[in-house]
Amino acid sequence: MARIRVLVVDDHRIFAESLAAALAAEPDVDVLAAGSGPAALRALERAAAEGRGYDVLLVDAELGAQSGGGELPAVPAPQQEETAAVDGIALVAGVRAARPGVRSVVLAEKDDPRAAARALQAGASGWVAKDCSLQRLLSVIRGVLRDETHLPPALLTGVLRELTAARKHRSESERLVESLTPREREVLRCMVAGLGRKAVAERLFLSPHTVRTHMQNVLGKLGVHSTLAAVALARRAGVGPVGPDPAGSGRDVVERGGQLAQ
Repeated sequence: MARIRVLVVDDHRIFAESLAAALAAEPDVDVLAAGSGPAALRALERAAAEGRGYDVLLVDAELGAQSGGGELPAVPAPQQEETAAVDGIALVAGVRAARPGVRSVVLAEKDDPRAAARALQAGASGWVAKDCSLQRLLSVIRGVLRDETHLPPALLTGVLRELTAARKHRSESERLVESLTPREREVLRCMVAGLGRKAVAERLFLSPHTVRTHMQNVLGKLGVHSTLAAVALARRAGVGPVGPDPAGSGRDVVERGGQLAQ
């Protein structure tokens, strides 16, 4: 019998332990519970190193809302203390990028079309109510392993509306970014990386005055009034940050009054 390896990630200890114990009673399911995002990532790394990676990740939609313990002993496992808070949807995105073979299902206490759409965009294969039956959850787990996507029917219309709006916003953001010159796009990528004006000047071998002009042009063409808004728009358009600076000119930056502080 092919066994399904499931990792439950929830910082509510009683819920995580109870769900993991219920799943472990199934003859074809192996399960471990983790009480935080970092604990889950360690469990995934260990399992991969041992050649027995997980198949499905069950992630609390509100992961990180409480500080909590590390791995929970639903099945024998080292217990570690964790205090770092990690957003559940961000965890889904990270796992999807690093381990595309792992299917993620988000467990939620309430219907939220916007959050469900974000989860699907991050790479989740399903969104399930925490108060659903065990048989329903098992059906979803087995379904996502067949590359199915599972959503509650009541959420479908709202999620489609959110995804359509997100595509529209992305298309508009891409159009605005395309209006930039190649040099302005370089400056925008530096802004996405959090570089201040002096750091950008050193990175691109330009004068600070020239960089200031480019930054002002970028804000004007994108139709925004602050660097943070420009960075948000750039990320919607898929613009990533510049790579590490070999000269080490990058530095932390703080925004004051809508502009990058030096």
